[in-house]
Amino acid sequence: MIDLIAHNLAPIMFVTVMAMLLIGYPVAFTLAAGGLLFFVIGVELSHISSEIRLFWPLLQSHPERIYGIMYNDTLLAIPFFTFMGLILERSRMAEDLLDTIGQLFGPVRGGLAYAAVLVGALLAATTGVVAASVIAMGLISLPIMMRYNYNRGFATGTIAASGTLAQIVPPSLVLIVMADQLGRSVGDMYVGALLPALAIIGTYCLLVFAVTIVKPHWAPALPPETRTLGGGVISLILLLAASVGIYLATYHTVFADMRSEVRLVWAATTATVFALALSLANRHLKLNILSRLAEQVVIVLIPPLALIFLVLGTIFLGIATPTEGGAMGATGALVLALIKRRLSFSVLKQALDATTKLAAFVMFILIGARVFGLTFYGINGNVWIEELLLALPGGEIGFLLTVTVIVFILGCFLDFFEIAFIMVPLLVPAAETLGIDLIWFGVILGINLQTSFLTPPFGFSLFYLRSIAPMKEWKDEVSGRILPAVKTTEIYKGAIPFIIIQFLMIILVIAFPGLVTHYKQESTVDPNEVEITIPTFGGGSDGGPAFGLPGGLGGSPFGSPPTTAPGDGNGQQNNGLQLPGIGGLPPLGTQPGNTQGETPQEQPAAPAGPDLSQPPSFD
Repeated sequence: MIDLIAHNLAPIMFVTVMAMLLIGYPVAFTLAAGGLLFFVIGVELSHISSEIRLFWPLLQSHPERIYGIMYNDTLLAIPFFTFMGLILERSRMAEDLLDTIGQLFGPVRGGLAYAAVLVGALLAATTGVVAASVIAMGLISLPIMMRYNYNRGFATGTIAASGTLAQIVPPSLVLIVMADQLGRSVGDMYVGALLPALAIIGTYCLLVFAVTIVKPHWAPALPPETRTLGGGVISLILLLAASVGIYLATYHTVFADMRSEVRLVWAATTATVFALALSLANRHLKLNILSRLAEQVVIVLIPPLALIFLVLGTIFLGIATPTEGGAMGATGALVLALIKRRLSFSVLKQALDATTKLAAFVMFILIGARVFGLTFYGINGNVWIEELLLALPGGEIGFLLTVTVIVFILGCFLDFFEIAFIMVPLLVPAAETLGIDLIWFGVILGINLQTSFLTPPFGFSLFYLRSIAPMKEWKDEVSGRILPAVKTTEIYKGAIPFIIIQFLMIILVIAFPGLVTHYKQESTVDPNEVEITIPTFGGGSDGGPAFGLPGGLGGSPFGSPPTTAPGDGNGQQNNGLQLPGIGGLPPLGTQPGNTQGETPQEQPAAPAGPDLSQPPSFD
């Protein structure tokens, strides 16, 4: 019995810890306690099995391993993005966005649903926090949708699914953690996830369009009396066309001499500033150039879009690291809240408290994962997992599909932090052995975790929405009607079409890896276009100064004493790269004692250097 336990300690440890997590024990303490308990067992059984490589002094490595978490620059981006999202959520930016985009799409069937999807994408790109997105949109848009007779299942499903976009749309916290655990660049992870994220957003909009065709009574248009901003779409289109014209004109004229990335930034900034300045002047100076709708859309949309560019644009263009981008985003969120006069001490305190709690939560899970990992690797658990995964039929595709199912099931019970810190490091060796691109692998896992957030009965996004949806009949203050409660089954049913979309997107990304791996093309340098110029270390033809290295004026510091090229009457030196001469310092071109203008004496032959093919002699 003892021999059986010793030779199967890795699977026993893995199953035991996973079972404790699924039961509901705190993750950080379960990982740490499980790691320490099985460390003791492993040390005691190490003399039985050669696969166990644990000994008591190994515990002394824990302080250094834990300290390694503290100076991880990548994880430093998590509190920055969390703080940025909470400040924007507390400053009611989501409320302004939903109201404005809802008015813009008001005349269209399903306009509020389109607004929920687009605002969910904007909040995902500015907050990166699922809970903040779902709760903000649920509190604001769900009562409006119910007021105008939207199908409750369709409305709740749209809100819950749009909130989970924060899982995959950069700057998602999931992608930051995934990049750290995979050992890859966060910038590459963001670029790789961009096309799948846009595809998911577009598919959500297509689903809304299909519902408005098949079930038009599920998503009616807003009645005319509720469109307080009136019409004026033509004015908005003309303003957009003028901004595009300014962008193209400045790109090809004013900023034509700059690098392409810099030209793009400055031309886009000029066009954006023009649109915002015209809208503000139209509002405050009563110019009546723009419609009220166009004016409101520009004033409300441009600040968050500018913040998105400040964060993602600087990262994609290589101007800032993700951590620096997060810091700029947090600063930008504070500035926006200050401009809107919504930055108070209580808002700042709430955001800091929530950010500190999340950062401490992540830190303790990481510490527990490090303790667990030391023991698990010490009993060759990583080898057991790798062999188990590599034995799956189907090779690369079989591995990806199996991992997708496993992570999806775990995602119904565990938070994405827990899955990223426990499961992902165990899956990486097998993925690398199969030659799977880790950025591609990380994006697949990110979409998978987004799907698990929506899946009944344990989807976290569904829980967030359930917590703020009315659980009993309520009176709508605007219409004065008594509206029915939202049932939990309606929330679950509404999420099912979006879950199907998520699964189709996972299959699409697995079938077409180019949707993700295009990030390589953006960072690849053609070696044929690289020109390497070896600098001249001495005075050249222009009579420039030497670098103070021995070898004569114009001689190579790597060469033997300069010699006159055969047949060269001008006495030009041969500067070929040769092994340095060790037999003596090379002459400086003239003998001591010669004065300027005198004919130099014949230079003696340089002493021959030692034979470097023989060992040195010290006699």
